[in-house]
Amino acid sequence: MQLPDAEHLLTNLTERVRHDIGPNTALVGIHTGGVWLAERLHQNLQLSLPLGTLDVSFYRDDFGQIGLHPQIRPSDVPFKVEGSHIVLVDDVLYTGRTIRAAINELFDYGRPASVRLAALIDRGGRELPMVAQYVGAVLDVPSDKMLALEKSVEGKLSLSLYDKRRNNE
Repeated sequence: MQLPDAEHLLTNLTERVRHDIGPNTALVGIHTGGVWLAERLHQNLQLSLPLGTLDVSFYRDDFGQIGLHPQIRPSDVPFKVEGSHIVLVDDVLYTGRTIRAAINELFDYGRPASVRLAALIDRGGRELPMVAQYVGAVLDVPSDKMLALEKSVEGKLSLSLYDKRRNNE
């Protein structure tokens, strides 16, 4: 399967998000790939509000099944959520469970005026009714594969496809 260029998708995603940015708009990236994207989007869009980050590990409804991720990072939302327009950023939108967890955590910080979702890739397969307002690309990825965003030491983003069985062994 030929994967699109992540850097090109990020450029397109930036332009799609740019049209809805106002002075009270903030970006919040979901660890890990969503934070990488949000950092670049924040820089490209030159937003005045600082960048927020979420680690939704404790908010996942499947926490008991998948356990604790070995690299938990603290969430950081360094702006007033109450009344802000937030663009939640994730790398791959799949079942919708990560987004549900992120929204739950975000509301612990306050009630935003709105929450929109930006995803580099929408691979379908939703288990919850989540939809991204901004998408870099829609890909049909087989259910036995995992699509991952990776970042090189130089900061270049790329997409990789992995066999799910290999990752669970």
